[in-house]
Amino acid sequence: MSIKPQDVVVALKLSAGAAARNYAKLGKELGMSASEVHAAVRRLGEARLLDPETKKVRLEVFRNFLVHGVPYAFPASPKEITRGIPTAWAASPLSQKISADGQPPPVWPSPDGKVQGAAVQPLHPGVPGAAQRDPVLYALLALVDALRMGRARERALAEKEIGQRLAHHAGA
Repeated sequence: MSIKPQDVVVALKLSAGAAARNYAKLGKELGMSASEVHAAVRRLGEARLLDPETKKVRLEVFRNFLVHGVPYAFPASPKEITRGIPTAWAASPLSQKISADGQPPPVWPSPDGKVQGAAVQPLHPGVPGAAQRDPVLYALLALVDALRMGRARERALAEKEIGQRLAHHAGA
């Protein structure tokens, strides 16, 4: 069984402290069905990114997958200009560290978005809504997008920031 993009979203939510016991609630928070979340948790367990007994994300293994696997398994590149929600280096926490260089900011297309930018396909259609409901998840998703499409500097900053955030949530 192969990992799907929505599995990364579920693992990010779980790594940020969400409980995996109630798939319906988790699905609602992520804009997914309970069965999608259940299948994602199963695939994450099969991939050894999640402990199947405790339903806890194996953070170091997951961090390595985010840094070294996600950019190749689920690459992203900016497309047409649209209205949306900032992601990658256009979103916090990287927006304070990186200047735009006159390029349009990467955004997830969304009618609720307030920023004009280059459209980036999110890992799952529910990502923009989930990010708006959960600032911790939003930051993690934006950092993953920096890994998926960033240049070397953005990827290095995102890698460091993701490591710190996952370690913080592990200790929380």
